[in-house]
Amino acid sequence: MTDRAPAPPRLLPRFGAALWVVGALQFLAAHLIVQTAWSAPYRWSANNISDLGNVRCGPWGDPPRDVCSPLHGLMNVSFAVQGAALLLGALLLWTCWRPTRASRAGRVLLLAGGAGWVAAGLFPADVNENLHVLGAVLIFFAGNLGLLLAGPAFAGRPGLALPRLGALLGAAGLLGMGLLFGGQFLGLGMGGMERVTVFPLQVWTLLAGSAVLGTPSVRRRTVRRGE
Repeated sequence: MTDRAPAPPRLLPRFGAALWVVGALQFLAAHLIVQTAWSAPYRWSANNISDLGNVRCGPWGDPPRDVCSPLHGLMNVSFAVQGAALLLGALLLWTCWRPTRASRAGRVLLLAGGAGWVAAGLFPADVNENLHVLGAVLIFFAGNLGLLLAGPAFAGRPGLALPRLGALLGAAGLLGMGLLFGGQFLGLGMGGMERVTVFPLQVWTLLAGSAVLGTPSVRRRTVRRGE
């Protein structure tokens, strides 16, 4: 006969995984929606992500570029939602990492990266540039270093190579940050290199969250008669 044995409680980790998936997808959707509202062309190579959240219209940045984002409110809310989803998701998924020193340090850095997203949403670049830049540094540095350290200890679904991918994406994000700060854009433009820095963590959380959601929550075992 077949008996069902419930797996260890998985409700909270699954909710955390769902937050990661929703956080990444809503950010991409908001990005695409907000950029289409611009009257001047928004280019991923020439414009950075923060331009979408600027509340005023006019020349902005170095080098100066025309920025006018009619739906800046939506983008700033999306920034904050992304950060809250990353923060809360990491806390709820805490047991999905192997308890190594590197993974614990990495998880704390991931929380700092999530706080950076919240700060970026609460403080648009043209409202409080200092706090916005602080949030960006937390996203760029803490988020990617956290992924580099914690990614290899994450227990994802077999076959997706999430641990190796986490380390690879974290390293790519840190390299992108170094090139961005050094003014080396490799033909991608300032905005393109910024996305090389920002997107690795979002790609990984989307894949990691999907892997957790795709893991069966109930294990089956076969019990023979007489046992």
